[in-house]
Amino acid sequence: MTTSNSTTPKGTDRQQAARDHLWMHMARHSGIVGGGNVPVITRGEGHMIYDDKGKGYIDGLSGLFVVQVGHGREELAAVAQEQAKKLSFFPLWSYAHEPAIDLAERLADYAPGDLNRVFFTTGGGEAVESAFKLAKQYWKLQGQPGKTKVISRALAYHGTPQGALAITSLPGMKTPFEPLVPGTFRVPNTNFYRAPEQFEDNEKDFGIWAAERIREAIEFEGAESVAAVFLEPVQNSGGCFPPPPGYFQRVREICDEYDVLLVSDEVICAFGRIGSMFACVDFGYTPDIITCAKGLTSGYSPIGAMIASDKLFEPFTKGDTTFYHGYTFGGHPVSAAVAMANLDIMEREGLNQNVKDNADAFKATLSKLLDLPIVGDVRGAGYFYGIELVKDKETKETFNDDESERLLRGFLSTALYDAGLYCRADDRGDPVIQLAPPLTIGQKEFDEIEGILRSVLTEASTKI
Repeated sequence: MTTSNSTTPKGTDRQQAARDHLWMHMARHSGIVGGGNVPVITRGEGHMIYDDKGKGYIDGLSGLFVVQVGHGREELAAVAQEQAKKLSFFPLWSYAHEPAIDLAERLADYAPGDLNRVFFTTGGGEAVESAFKLAKQYWKLQGQPGKTKVISRALAYHGTPQGALAITSLPGMKTPFEPLVPGTFRVPNTNFYRAPEQFEDNEKDFGIWAAERIREAIEFEGAESVAAVFLEPVQNSGGCFPPPPGYFQRVREICDEYDVLLVSDEVICAFGRIGSMFACVDFGYTPDIITCAKGLTSGYSPIGAMIASDKLFEPFTKGDTTFYHGYTFGGHPVSAAVAMANLDIMEREGLNQNVKDNADAFKATLSKLLDLPIVGDVRGAGYFYGIELVKDKETKETFNDDESERLLRGFLSTALYDAGLYCRADDRGDPVIQLAPPLTIGQKEFDEIEGILRSVLTEASTKI
């Protein structure tokens, strides 16, 4: 493997330039500015990524739940080039361009029910922000201006813009930026591994119980004040919580009963991650709004979308009523063209079906790790799994903050990477390892991932 040039165009050592100038996202910089090195990824091919030393790693997280079709697709690069030559940019502010029109039609065809109106953004957080604003304006237009509150689940992550961050349920991410948008409330998530004792052997009853907590929250706040419920099909933060049987069907009934909008936040779960183009289809419910991003272009160009029902768009078809909201780069023509080509690849190569055909094998392979004393639970759906780590398997005792810090950041993150697997060791909630590989892989790669995890987690067990 060839290695990359270790200096910048200015002639600076690239690691030093990173220390001096690059402000990385969600990163602790104390160890870096003090002389530590930053992992530098220079290229990708298929399900593999390579660093500046030429070493290869399995991309077990698809970048960041993004690269559905794998790295290095020349077809997508070529489409971007051709579109940039034809029309490099034009906004969707009262004008349109062909790629956005074509992509909007295609997404509406994929979406269930009457979700036919596509509002483009540049990413997932913006899509959630857009949905929050639409929900509030919609109810004002219906003569119910008091319906402004939003309900989401404990530990859930919905983005970092001020509105989306208010919906997010992670105190550590919110506190530095308070005061936030008011009027957001929490209900229990669907972590069956940590369910109340009375539901230990009955996942369906647990799901109904969790759904009823949404009804309870709506009643407590007053249905006349609640605009929407924001839920991920499989909750990411906390470690891949899938919905119990019947959960979303009951949530849909509750939202209909109390005249509350249901938003399916599919920024991670859409575009084959669970199996279908939209995971709400996999789980059998029709929301009022879908938010999506990430896998729509497999990361080859940034884009996101809020897909709304005809009912929500209808007030904006009259008079001078306008949704005064937008983004300069929302629905960028290059990104929209890349999204169309990415979806072509997914359909042509049957990647959604590949997930459906291999999801059980992926789960079964990862579940082999349950024989390790440190592995408490393996959960998820499709090609999206979390492995919860515990201190005591019998009691499900988790690690305290100091132990979690030493285990995840002090050992696992580096050890897994050094062993050739890029994934996420996460402590937003109980300690977990998260996996979301490209949708192109199969049993051979499952076995490789399990082998690396087994080796590293076996060593981790000796460090508790």
